[in-house]
Amino acid sequence: MRRNSIRETGNRALRSIAATLATIVTMVLLALAFPASAQKAAPHITASLVAEQPGKPGETITLALLMKTAPGWHGYWSNPGDAGLPPELEWTLPKGATTGAMQFPVPQVLLVQGLMNHVYEHDFAVLIPFTIPADARPGSTLPIAAKARWLACTAEICVPEEADLKGSVTVGTGTADARFTAWRAALPAPLDRSAAFAATPAGLRLAIPFPAAAKLDNPHFFIGGDGLIDYAAPQAFSRDGDTLLVDLPKSKYPGTEQPTTLSGVLSLGGGAGGIALVAKAGPVPEGGTPIATPAAPAFSLATLAFAIVAALAGGLILNVMPCVFPILSLKALALARGNSQHARADGLAYTAGVMLACLALGGLLLALRAAGTQVGWAFQLQDPGIVALLLLLAVAITANFAGLYELPGLSIERGAGKSGAFATGLLAAFVATPCTGPFMAAAVGAALVLPTWAALAVFAALGLGLALPFLLLGFIPALRRLLPKPGPWMEKFRHFMAVPMALTVAALAWLAWRLGGTTFAAATLALAGALVVLLALAGRAQRTGTPVARWIVPLGVVLAAVAVIGTPRLASAERHDEAGLLGAKPFSEAALAKARASGKPAFVYFTADWCLSCKVNEGVAIETDATRDAFRKAGVTVLVGDWTRRDPAITQFLTARGAGGVPLYLWYPAGGGEPQQLPQVLTPDTLAALAR
Repeated sequence: MRRNSIRETGNRALRSIAATLATIVTMVLLALAFPASAQKAAPHITASLVAEQPGKPGETITLALLMKTAPGWHGYWSNPGDAGLPPELEWTLPKGATTGAMQFPVPQVLLVQGLMNHVYEHDFAVLIPFTIPADARPGSTLPIAAKARWLACTAEICVPEEADLKGSVTVGTGTADARFTAWRAALPAPLDRSAAFAATPAGLRLAIPFPAAAKLDNPHFFIGGDGLIDYAAPQAFSRDGDTLLVDLPKSKYPGTEQPTTLSGVLSLGGGAGGIALVAKAGPVPEGGTPIATPAAPAFSLATLAFAIVAALAGGLILNVMPCVFPILSLKALALARGNSQHARADGLAYTAGVMLACLALGGLLLALRAAGTQVGWAFQLQDPGIVALLLLLAVAITANFAGLYELPGLSIERGAGKSGAFATGLLAAFVATPCTGPFMAAAVGAALVLPTWAALAVFAALGLGLALPFLLLGFIPALRRLLPKPGPWMEKFRHFMAVPMALTVAALAWLAWRLGGTTFAAATLALAGALVVLLALAGRAQRTGTPVARWIVPLGVVLAAVAVIGTPRLASAERHDEAGLLGAKPFSEAALAKARASGKPAFVYFTADWCLSCKVNEGVAIETDATRDAFRKAGVTVLVGDWTRRDPAITQFLTARGAGGVPLYLWYPAGGGEPQQLPQVLTPDTLAALAR
C-alpha cells in the first residue's frame, strides 16, 4: 500500500514537472519568435546622403551614399557573391533631376561557411551622378530624398536594415566636400583598353591588357554578372607578355547562359586598388606563365612525428583539466572498486570512444576547410548552439556526480560493460572540447598542412593521449593496485568531483554570455534549470525502482533540441572588448601593418574566452603590472585577436602562421625583421624581458 502511495505521489510529481517544463520551453520558444530587442535595435550600418558641391543648372555633380559600418559588421558590393544583398535606393527627386548608376569602391572577399561574399568590412561610400534640372533657379536649394535598403551581416547573422535619407543640393557655386577625394580614389580605375574573354571547359578565361612590369599582389577578379562562375573556387592568374590571363572557375549551376559581354573589377591586392573593365567575347591566348603563389608546405615525416608527439602530449594534459579529470577519476575508481574483471576490454572500449570522437571532430574540421570555410580547432565552441548543448551536458554530469540521479556509465558501484565504457569515452572527448590546452594548437596547426591521412593520424594521436591513462590502468594490473582501497570515502569523492564540473558549468555560462549576449545566456540557463529539475525527478524515481528512460530521454532530447536549434536565434552580436592593462587594440592586418611601419616593437596575441591556457597566460604573463610597465617604457604596440567568435580573417592569419588554433603569441621587434613566435606557455617574465 505504501509503495502504491509513493508511486502515485511520484506520478503526480511527474505530471507537475512535465507541465512546468512545457511552460518553460514554451516561454523560451516565444522569446525566440518575438525577441523584444529586435524592434529597438540600432542599425549596424548607418547610411547618409551627401552632395559633393553646389552645381549649376543642367550640370552633373556627385552624391555619396555614405555607409558607416559598426565593428564586426559588413555591407555588400553590387554583386554580393554567394550570399547577401547590395544597397538599394528608391529616389524622390525634384522635377527634371536625374541620377546615374551607383559607383562602388573596390570590395573585399570574405569566406563564410564555404560561401564567397564580396563585402566591405569598413566604412565605404557609393558615388552617384546627379544631374541638376536645366530650369533650376540659381541660388535655390533642391531637396533630395531616397528610401535606402541594405543588408548588414557578421559571420554569424544578417539583419536587413533601411532608412529614409534626406539631403539637398544648392544651385550655384561653392566649395567641394574634401572627403570626396578619398572616396573617388577608392573607386576602381577604368581600363583604357579593351579586354576579351572566352568560355573554356573549366569556366571562363579572361584576357586583360596589363603591363608585364606592373606589380600584382594577391589579385582577385570580382565579376559583375550573377551566377556566371563559382565564386568560392580558386582563381588562376598567369601572364602572357603585357596581357594578364585570368581563369575563372565554372559556375556550380549547370545550364548557365554564357554572356556576350562581361564586366567586373580586378583587385590588384596589397592596397593597390583595382581596375574596372568590360570584356567582349572573343579569342584569348592559351598558356601563359602562372603567377607565383605561396607553395604548400611539403609533407615530411619530421612534421608528422612532431604533430603526433604534440597531439599525444596535448591529449594527456587534457586529463587534468576540470572538464575531463572527474570523468577519468570515476572510471578509475570503478576499477578500484572491483569492476576490473574486464578491465582490458573496458580500457579498449573507452579508448575507441575517445579516438572515434576526436577523429570525427578532426575529419569535420578538414572537410569544412576543404570546402573553403575558415575554421580551426575548437571551431564548434564558436557556435552558440553547441555551447548551449555543452552547458546542458556539463549540468547533467555535475548533477550525476552530486548524487541527484544515476548514470550507469559514470557509476562507481557498477559499470555498464563495454558499451558503457565506449559511450563514456565519447562523452569524455566531447566535454573536453572547452578545455583547449598546451601543445594542441601546434599539433593541429601542423595537421592542417599534412595530407588527409596524416592529419587524421594526428587527431587519432590526440584521442589516444586523452584515453591513455585509463587504457594503461586497464592493461597494467600493477597500476590498478596503486589505486586507493575501496571504501565509503569513494562516494564522498564522487560528490567532491561535482565541484570541478560545476566550475566547468560556470565557465560555459560565462562563455555563453560572451558569445551570444545576455538574452542568449539567460535562455540557456533557463533550459539548464529545467534540466536539473527533470534529473532530480528522475533520481527520485530511480530510488523507488521506477523505470525512467522512457520519459526522461524524450524530454531531454527536447531540451537539447531547443538548446541547439532555438537559443542561437537569441544570440546577439554585442561585443565585450576590453583593452585591459596593456591597452590592447583589436587585431587586423591593417593595424599590424601600421604598427610595424611605426618602427616600434609590437606584441600580437590571439586568444579566445573558451581557451583555458590562453586565460592562464593572460593572468600570469600578459595582463600584469610588470609587463605593462615594460611595454610602456619600450613603446610596444599591443594587438589582440579575439577568436571567441568565428572570424575568417583571424583563422586565415593563424593558418598562415602554422597554428590551427589558439593561443598564438607573436613578438615583432623594433625596426622590422621577422616576428618571433613565443611558446604557448608563458612565464611571468617572458614578455617583460623581450621589451627590455
